[in-house]
Amino acid sequence: QVLLKESGGGLVQAGGSLRLSCVASGGAFHSYAMGWFRQAPAKEREFVAAISWSGGRTYYADSVKGRFTISRDNAKNTVYLQMNSLKPEDTDVYYCAAKTEPYYSGTSYYARSGYGYWGQGTQVTVSS
Repeated sequence: QVLLKESGGGLVQAGGSLRLSCVASGGAFHSYAMGWFRQAPAKEREFVAAISWSGGRTYYADSVKGRFTISRDNAKNTVYLQMNSLKPEDTDVYYCAAKTEPYYSGTSYYARSGYGYWGQGTQVTVSS
């Protein structure tokens, strides 16, 4: 059982930056591909970014490409999401997720399926 805990959310003005962190416990963090998703009220949870278990591959939604950066520190069991040039439309609850399959070698990072572990989310609010 992998437990995930996000932090770093808050209120920021448009154009500002935030760094989200997600600390994992209870499993072999180094073996799990990790992702960030976000969800607004009454909307589907959508993919933001993902990183392979090795850290060698990263994936981004078109809406955040060039502004957000995902990274991981396996020594700290932590995955990060650096968010720059924030826009009001980035306002959402952000969730950290871990792929269920250790050492995942596929290419399906964008869908929620396959992510078996989820954090409880952290609110990001971007004011205009």
